[in-house]
Amino acid sequence: MAHPITSGPRADRARRVADVLRQQIHAEAYPDGLPAEHDLAIEFSVSRNTVREALGVLKHEGLIDRGPRVGTHVAQRKYSHGLDALLGLKETFNDLGEVRNEVRAAMPVTAPPSVARRLRLKPGEQAVFIERLRYLGDLPLSLDLTYLVADIGTEILDHPLETKDIFALIEELSGRPLGSASLALEAIPADAHSAAILQVPDGAALLMLERLTCLDDGRPVDLEYIRMRGDRITMRGSLVRSKP
Repeated sequence: MAHPITSGPRADRARRVADVLRQQIHAEAYPDGLPAEHDLAIEFSVSRNTVREALGVLKHEGLIDRGPRVGTHVAQRKYSHGLDALLGLKETFNDLGEVRNEVRAAMPVTAPPSVARRLRLKPGEQAVFIERLRYLGDLPLSLDLTYLVADIGTEILDHPLETKDIFALIEELSGRPLGSASLALEAIPADAHSAAILQVPDGAALLMLERLTCLDDGRPVDLEYIRMRGDRITMRGSLVRSKP
């Protein structure tokens, strides 16, 4: 029986090889560069042309660089962002470098009706809006739009948002721990404005995370719309199968 990678048209085989190599790269399996085409062809039981096409896919994605006499090397790595823990960006990437924020807006606003419903506010009630461009070192990773309930958000405005995570401030100022969050994750193309801010090409893939976070007593306090660079962040989580 043919191995699933080795069967079908060459374009299909190349895609399958690229998918495996991509995850190997994300797992930092090739710190000194990818194996030679000949070795990859043996590893995957495919032709060198198939390997060459697979590497072309990864180069087009900006994941690898190739050149004569220098071989194939990883051009950039992605950072893993967990989906099964309620953490702020600073907490998530604490071991990878400094996370800093460029605060683009921070002010009280009348909550839009859809936001008011999610935060259980009355129509016309105020919320606090914060927009931050978030960096890991000098790399812009995400553009975060946050709506907070006014009693907590107003106090948050008095704190240094350039260096503080909002999650930590919510717990500090409310005196309660965060409990849970509901989220939705989808891929969207970068509009021209977001692309310029995040330093990616127009139409580049972004991960849009909508997250509604509640205190441990169930009260919703934080609604976020987060645009993350799809070329630099991979969302990961652990799932347990429940009974149908």
